[in-house]
Amino acid sequence: MQITRQPPLRHTLEPSNHPYLSGAWTPCHEEVDVDELEVIAGEIPRDIDGVYLRNTENQVHQPLGRHHPFDGDAMIHQVSISGGKASYRNRYVRTYCFEAEQIAGGSLWGGLMDPAGTSKRPGFGAHGGLKDTGSTDIIVHAGVAYATFYQCGEAWMVDPETLENLGKAPWGPLDGVSAHPKVDEETGELMFFNYSKHAPFMHYGVVDRAGKLAHYIPVALPGPRLPHDMAITKNWSILNDMPLFWDEKLLGRDIHAARLHEGLPTRFALIPRHGQPEDIRWFEAEPTFVLHWTNAWEEDGEIVLEGYHQTNPMPEPLEEFGQYAHMMAYVDEHSFGCRLHRWRFDLASGKTREERLSDRIVEFGTINPDYAMKPSRYVWSTTTKPGWFLFNGYVRHDTQTGEEQVYTLPDGVYASETPVIPKKGATQEDAAYLVTFLIDENRNASECAILDAGDIAKGPVCRLALPHKICSGTHATWVERAMLRQTG
Repeated sequence: MQITRQPPLRHTLEPSNHPYLSGAWTPCHEEVDVDELEVIAGEIPRDIDGVYLRNTENQVHQPLGRHHPFDGDAMIHQVSISGGKASYRNRYVRTYCFEAEQIAGGSLWGGLMDPAGTSKRPGFGAHGGLKDTGSTDIIVHAGVAYATFYQCGEAWMVDPETLENLGKAPWGPLDGVSAHPKVDEETGELMFFNYSKHAPFMHYGVVDRAGKLAHYIPVALPGPRLPHDMAITKNWSILNDMPLFWDEKLLGRDIHAARLHEGLPTRFALIPRHGQPEDIRWFEAEPTFVLHWTNAWEEDGEIVLEGYHQTNPMPEPLEEFGQYAHMMAYVDEHSFGCRLHRWRFDLASGKTREERLSDRIVEFGTINPDYAMKPSRYVWSTTTKPGWFLFNGYVRHDTQTGEEQVYTLPDGVYASETPVIPKKGATQEDAAYLVTFLIDENRNASECAILDAGDIAKGPVCRLALPHKICSGTHATWVERAMLRQTG
C-alpha cells in the first residue's frame, strides 16, 4: 500500500468532547492517495468495476458558535474497484466558502443552531446565513460528480475518478440546488429543485445529458418550506410541501426555528418531467415529514412512491445529553420514528392511499439502480444507534413478503450509506453487492467493506483497510465505470 500525501491545509479545530466533533465524527484533515488497498479479509469480487463516493461533514476550523453535524465542510472519500483490486483517495470540496476560510485561517460563518449575527460575512442558501459547504449529497451526472448542500447552495463539481475540483455547476440557478437531485440514466437527464424564503418559494429544473439547463419552472407554495428530497418516475417528478417548516413569526425576527404546523396535511406536487406550473397535480396525505425517498414508479394509473415516514417529526429533547439535548433528538431516527412507507397517487381520482411497509426504525435506504423508476421489491436500509446519528447495521426489506434480513455491526463500529452494485448479468433484483465505509472506534481505524446484498446477515464478504480513520457523514453513491466511459 503506497500512500501519497497531499500538501496539508490550514485547520484550527481544537480537540473537543462535542458528540459530533469526536468519536466516529472526529474530522479527518489529511488528503491522501493510495494506489492499492490491503485486503484484510475475504476477496474483492472480480465482477465489480466502478467507483464508490462518500460525502462527509468534516469540520476544518473551530466553530464560531454551537456546532451542528450538518455544518461540517465537505470531504469526498473514494474507493475505485476494478479487476479484483481497489485504490483510495480523499479530497475536500473547494467551495467558495472553504477557500475563503482557508485564506482567513478560521471560521467565517456560524452554523445551523447559531443566532443571527454569528457569521462574520453574509451567508448562503435558503437559510441565508449559512456557509455553503456542499457536504450533504454526492451524485454523478454526465461524467461529473456533484456535491450539494441541503439548504440549497451551489452544486460543486468534482471529477469522480481523480477527485479534482472543477468549480461550481454552470447551470446552477440563482436560488441554488438542494441536495438530492435525481438522474435518469436512460435519458441522461438530471432533475433538481430548490427552495427559498421568497415567492414562489420553490423551483424545479431539468439538466440535459450535455450538462445544460433545459427546463426551469416555479412551484408556488404558501410560504417558506423545508423539503429535503425528491423522486422521479419515467414521466413525473415528485416534490413535496410538508407541515414541518420554519415558524413564520420567529422567521420575521431572523430566527430559523422549525416546528410542526398542526392541521396542515402533507402535500405532493406531481410535475410532468418537462411540465409547466399549470400542469402540476397536487395530492394530499397524512401529516408527516420525510427526509428520503427510495423509489417511485408508474403502475396501473397510479404513481407509487416509497420512503421513510416520520411518526414524530418534532421529538422531545434527549435530556441525558445535557446542553446537546435538542440537537441529539433532532438527528436521532429513534426520536422521530422513521419507518419504510408507501404512498399511492391515483391519477384518475386524485386520491392518495398509504401503507406501512415495516415497523422497524430505519432510514438512508438504497435500491438496486437497475430497478429505479420501476416496480422494485427490495430496499436496503440502515439502522442507527439510539440517540445518535450513527449507522450501526443494515436491513434488507422484502416489500412483497414483509420478510426482513438484518445485519448488526459489532459495538463501536459504524457504517456509511450503502449503495447497491448489481452483479454482472444478474437477472434477480437482489443479485448484487453493497459497498460501505466502516468506522471502527475500537481500533481507531476505518475500512471499506463489501457485502452480499442477497445475504447481508453473514456480514462483509470482503474488508479493505483504509490509510486513516474517516469522519462520519451522510450520503454516498456508486457509479459503474462503463457509465463513466459513456459520459465522461
